[in-house]
Amino acid sequence: MIATYINSLAILLGSLLGLLVGSRLKEQFKEVVFASSGLVTLVIGVQMALMTRNFLILLFSVVIGGFIGYLLGIENGILKLGDWMERKTSRAGRTVDHASGASAFARGFLNSSVLFCSGAMAVLGSIAAGTKGDYTLILIKSVMDGSMAIIFAAAYGPGVIASAVVVLLYQGFFTLAGGWISPLVGEAGLNELSAAGGILLLMIGFGLIQVKQFKTGNFLPALILAPIFSALGSSLGTLMPFLG
Repeated sequence: MIATYINSLAILLGSLLGLLVGSRLKEQFKEVVFASSGLVTLVIGVQMALMTRNFLILLFSVVIGGFIGYLLGIENGILKLGDWMERKTSRAGRTVDHASGASAFARGFLNSSVLFCSGAMAVLGSIAAGTKGDYTLILIKSVMDGSMAIIFAAAYGPGVIASAVVVLLYQGFFTLAGGWISPLVGEAGLNELSAAGGILLLMIGFGLIQVKQFKTGNFLPALILAPIFSALGSSLGTLMPFLG
């Protein structure tokens, strides 16, 4: 768990630095922050999405995952959690993101949590740390997350700090359970998970540059479905010679 603690701490420190920077930025310069973070997020999203080995798996994962998310109302639930955390931790008035109707705190909490947890590095690095004691991937990810936390906190505010708790729980789970999850997911499954995560990051990026605001949280089930569909595809491919 040491590697996960380091990652969460990096996000916390990056967020605090971002808040310090953001509070000193004039309003016109905040547009630069949003545009820069949005474009970088788009680049990361494209890079991750292209890791897929089967675009049909990626398509079905995102479509079916989106349907499930909308039926369950995942995004609204996460935003309500963010609003609750804001009320518990702040006495100041709420800053509302008028494009989505959610508070800036809740939107920052959602988007940064998705950003920090959507890639295969979070899963693979946590499994390596838990099973082999190899912290290399998580330490690299910690530097990347801390840097992005600075930008996101400058743009969204203190909601990004709360994402450190999500990273602690998410990566902590894979660190502790990595021994039996790794054989089930496999390299191909991790690639598809990353590709689905890349699509989610593209949604966040388009929102940051104000092209379109997606309900990104509703597509989170795609991260679970992608490795499942990948495993099913591999199984069917193995069975095809016998079925033919």
